[in-house]
Amino acid sequence: MPDVRWNGGMATGFALTELTARYARAVDRRETATLAALFDSDATFVLPPALTGTGAATELRGSGVLASAVVDAVSHLQSTRHVVHQQVIDVDGSTASGETYCTAHHVYAGRNGFRDNRIALRYHDRYVLGDTGWQFSRRELIVDFSEDVPVTVPD
Repeated sequence: MPDVRWNGGMATGFALTELTARYARAVDRRETATLAALFDSDATFVLPPALTGTGAATELRGSGVLASAVVDAVSHLQSTRHVVHQQVIDVDGSTASGETYCTAHHVYAGRNGFRDNRIALRYHDRYVLGDTGWQFSRRELIVDFSEDVPVTVPD
């Protein structure tokens, strides 16, 4: 059986699950200030080569910088929908680490109607417990696969 370090109790588990759900909602609503508040002020966000187009991972530093970059990256889309799936968390006092699975829907106008660029992804996260509760201290996005499919968007 793998080593499982869980000493945070149900309240900690719920708080960290809620943090990831609030992240998804803030991205989908394009709420830069809300998104920034979910991160520690000197947090790091790592984007993979698959999303940067540079052939290398890109690190964004600082809650304001990374929140603006994330919202800017999706602002051209018709809509997004980030669906959070399972999450594994290891808690160690006032810090924690975890892995969160997600499906990100990116709906855009194509030549023949709307399309959804769906991305199966994972986040490798580090969390810190501060005065305002749990926040991300590091979030690394990993793309597992993607597909692009036609979708219908209601009027």
